[in-house]
Amino acid sequence: MRVVLVTYGSRGDVEPMMGLALRLQALGAEVRVCAPPDFAELLNGVDVPLSPVGWPIRALATGAVPGKAKAGLSDIAAELTATAYEAVVAVSEGCAAVVATGSFPAAAGARTAAEKLGVPYAFTSLSPSYLPSPHHPPPPWPGQVIPARVTDNRGLWDLNAEHKNALFGETINNHRASVGLPPVDGIRDHVFTDHPFLATDPVLGPWQETPELAVAQTGAWIRPDERPLPADLEAFLAAGAEPVYVGFGSMPMRGANAQDLSRAVIEAVRTQGRRVLLGSGWADLVLIDDRDDCFVVGEVNQQALFRRVAAVVHHGGAGTTTTAARAGTPQVLVPQVADQPYWAGRVTELGIGTGHDGPTPTAESLAAALEIALAPATGARAAVVAETVRTDGAELAAKLLLDKIGRSASAVSAD
Repeated sequence: MRVVLVTYGSRGDVEPMMGLALRLQALGAEVRVCAPPDFAELLNGVDVPLSPVGWPIRALATGAVPGKAKAGLSDIAAELTATAYEAVVAVSEGCAAVVATGSFPAAAGARTAAEKLGVPYAFTSLSPSYLPSPHHPPPPWPGQVIPARVTDNRGLWDLNAEHKNALFGETINNHRASVGLPPVDGIRDHVFTDHPFLATDPVLGPWQETPELAVAQTGAWIRPDERPLPADLEAFLAAGAEPVYVGFGSMPMRGANAQDLSRAVIEAVRTQGRRVLLGSGWADLVLIDDRDDCFVVGEVNQQALFRRVAAVVHHGGAGTTTTAARAGTPQVLVPQVADQPYWAGRVTELGIGTGHDGPTPTAESLAAALEIALAPATGARAAVVAETVRTDGAELAAKLLLDKIGRSASAVSAD
């Protein structure tokens, strides 16, 4: 039995699928992951085969793909939909289910492939804020104009559905027609379905029940990381007091070049009397001088690292937020796009850190945020919340998915 997992996005979209893949494998399923080609080495490292989808995500995000430098999601939707569909069909032998997250057009292609193959499909949200609910508004969509008269959440979600139809409806239905499937109305709800998975921790990212959706909230899909930290990083950690980690992951930071941003964050941490540990990431953070209180790392085991730092400053991705919360380490979130403001709000509400005011930190603004994060009360609260974070989300999701497959097979047999 093969399960196909589909995502087109950054590391934060791929890691949860890796967590689910490993749990499915442990329960006896064969797994294929369809994701950007950037992640071949990462997936090979855990013996999960990759079927590449689309362009390398970092090259696309930074304008390095020829002809796509100024392309928005709607401009490349047709290609993403088709390539995701083709990736699933290419590994469809023995396919029993398709699970999708990440880019909306890619998830639409995955849904179409599942329908064409006649197998169950499950959409997964990595944030409650993406799922329609009367309890919260939708994340703002770049370029969308909201009429001043529309202020209630249901009305905003109706506009969100209309906007999705306008952006992607014709493209997705043209692709469906090309593979012999009828058109659908309500593209957003077709892709999301009325019974999605929600791969977030119930304390960090709770879901409020609503009659419109039967959401299965499982907890975050965490991939256990047993890698040791590099020897030079271990030496830096051992050489003094706990540093503050600053890294913005797969996020080019708006409004600042690498040198200016690096200087701002290093100076901010130094004002707090702390050493600095920079995660280079897509923001390309670098050293600004030769002082020995600062160190730069690339991709490392954050599950191990975050337990050994005084605070984590990051972009507000769901995975990084969960990892820091699980470590019991206070956080400062500098949200840029999408669901990142949501996570900044949750961290602030829970008292385990704070959201930075605005997407571009200065030495002064980040220092002010760090004063909150490094306060003893914040650390104590972070330690309490850490004890509540679920670690079995991927296992629960795998069991629910296998049960869904079993029920579907039984229904087919009965027919």
